[in-house]
Amino acid sequence: MKREYCGVFGIYNHAEAARMTYFGLYALQHRGQESAGIVTWDGTTLREERGMGLVPEVFNERHLSTELKGDIAIGHTRYSTTGASLLRNAQPFRVRYKDMDIAIAHNGNLVNTMELRSKLEARGSIFQTTNDSEVIVHLIAKHLNGGTIEEAVIAACREARGAYSLLILANDKMIAVRDPHGFRPLLLGKVGESHVFASESCAFDLLEAELIRSVKPGEMIVIDKGKIQSYDMDMGKKSHNCIFELVYFARPDSIVFGENVYFCRKAMGKHLAQEAPVDADFVMPFPDSGVYCAVGYAQESGVPYEHAMIRNHYVGRTFIQPSQSMRDFSVRVKINPVKDMIKDKRIIIVDDSIVRGTTIQTRVKKLRELGAREVHFRVSCPPIKHPCFYGIDFASKGELIAANHPVKEIERFIGLDSLHYLSIEGLLKSVANPDDYCLACFTGKYPIECEGNLKSCLECGC
Repeated sequence: MKREYCGVFGIYNHAEAARMTYFGLYALQHRGQESAGIVTWDGTTLREERGMGLVPEVFNERHLSTELKGDIAIGHTRYSTTGASLLRNAQPFRVRYKDMDIAIAHNGNLVNTMELRSKLEARGSIFQTTNDSEVIVHLIAKHLNGGTIEEAVIAACREARGAYSLLILANDKMIAVRDPHGFRPLLLGKVGESHVFASESCAFDLLEAELIRSVKPGEMIVIDKGKIQSYDMDMGKKSHNCIFELVYFARPDSIVFGENVYFCRKAMGKHLAQEAPVDADFVMPFPDSGVYCAVGYAQESGVPYEHAMIRNHYVGRTFIQPSQSMRDFSVRVKINPVKDMIKDKRIIIVDDSIVRGTTIQTRVKKLRELGAREVHFRVSCPPIKHPCFYGIDFASKGELIAANHPVKEIERFIGLDSLHYLSIEGLLKSVANPDDYCLACFTGKYPIECEGNLKSCLECGC
């Protein structure tokens, strides 16, 4: 089973809404490479364009200048998610209900999808897709009878359990919602007189938009006829921000959860150096995700920093490729060592995580073949021992190497002289608000229990 981890962007009251959304999605491309979509309100109806592939492959000048008319828009970029890799599962998802056009862009994963879907189908709902975002739309429609769209969204959110950051167009209203645990980031900004929303602040930087604040956990923001209003959905939960945003997923030039991602990753490297120093010739990252932790490690330890592995930037991120066969292919073409730097050297490698271990084993084997004298590995997060119910596409528990083997066995399997994972204490010292994070993938303590079918799938890997 795949889970949803995506990027969302929205803009209200801008003459070039579609074009601004295009660039916002471009900045969020790292959050999903499978499909992209934009929906606009042209004053009368919603217009949409969705497609499979990268943002510049999906949209062209005709879409942005002619077809996607309107001054209000939301967009979505997606990778392998709840639901198959098909165009019908691309977002934003759009429906018409009575006199209202509704479109939704969703980042997150519900944990009670099948339970909700069964209940909705029993009362006559017909589903067009296999993703959980459509479930949210049907919940909204169910509660629209006799109520406002704001009341319907709040009622739907009270039935949905799990992770969701939502952007919704309901005719000319834009609604932004963040789940009461705040698993997924969602930011509010402004460019000129236009309000903007995005998963990460790097989208604002590209558009020279001002970052105002994060949408609060359990908050709904509504923009209607130029007026912005905030609602507390009064769902009373504690924040459980996904710490893996800071470890891996967010762009290092972003601010998410009020944290500077670049500084957090450097701090993780610093605490790694304090916990597990080693005498070596140089520190190097496995680019690109390990770069900033490696910088922190080198600065704290005094060991020189080098780029002895060069990345081919025309190959996509292996973590978010749709299939294992593509991951294996990407490993072979993505990174190439600088051979003359490797021979007879004692090397410290810093990377963000070890999931299955097979990718790292292949790269370490190559370093040994090139004559590396010692290879030490430092990981900037604790061992990942538990699957994620809330959106990160980790392997099932059976495939997570740290869930099934102690550190010394992993060390031998990969072919290392030493291996050290950053402690949970060291990780939490690297962030400003340590009490606000979900650590379930490390500890197994889940803020929300999921339905039995999903839990079984994540445990066994089906």
